[in-house]
Amino acid sequence: MEGGSSNAPLYRGSTAALAAKPCSDANGAQKGDREAAVDAEIARVNKLPAHSSYAVHRMKVLNKLRHLMSIKRTTSQDEELELLFASLSI
Repeated sequence: MEGGSSNAPLYRGSTAALAAKPCSDANGAQKGDREAAVDAEIARVNKLPAHSSYAVHRMKVLNKLRHLMSIKRTTSQDEELELLFASLSI
């Protein structure tokens, strides 16, 4: 594998999508914390070399998490997402 790094960010979405949106329900603070954690991890991964297989895979996982957080879920699905967060140590 060749050395060197690229300054090109791996995140391809709009930067506005990175902003955490506060929720008005009872779990609003917790959901905002989750989004902020994912945003921080995206920023960290964007500092890694663009050709890094770890960075590419991690960004796919983070984008999937953002997608899952954006859809409405049942309580059991929300618990499943919590387990996913716990396993990723975000």
